[in-house]
Amino acid sequence: MDKTDVKILQKLLFDARMSYRKVAEEIGVSPPTVLARVERLEKDGVIRSYSALLDHEKLGYDLTAIIEITAVKGKIIELERDIARFPNVCAVYDITGLTDMIVIAKFRNRKELSNFVKKDLSLPYVERTNTHMVLITVKEDFRFIES
Repeated sequence: MDKTDVKILQKLLFDARMSYRKVAEEIGVSPPTVLARVERLEKDGVIRSYSALLDHEKLGYDLTAIIEITAVKGKIIELERDIARFPNVCAVYDITGLTDMIVIAKFRNRKELSNFVKKDLSLPYVERTNTHMVLITVKEDFRFIES
């Protein structure tokens, strides 16, 4: 990747609907250059998909939970894959430290969160959980690329 690729990615991160012509105009290259580079970035897996950013609170998901999970020895990968399938789960991170993974999930209310922790996380390979409720989201934006 070079500086032109980075500039293209920066534009698409903040407006994936921006036309290649507009991207080209803003970064000073031709539209065919933008098209060819985007196609290469897609083929190489740098661009995996296009998506809209949603305001989860406006959709009724008022609670964000950060859940530490310790798995039964030897079952971390299997458990991570199972947890990643739950629709409320936004992220699963395999981490270092006292726990094996961190799960970020969104819920409409405390009852949904309680059901998730008590029922959904009663999977056979869960040894222990520790749930944190987010009080205020100061920043939540995964759109970044080093320039």
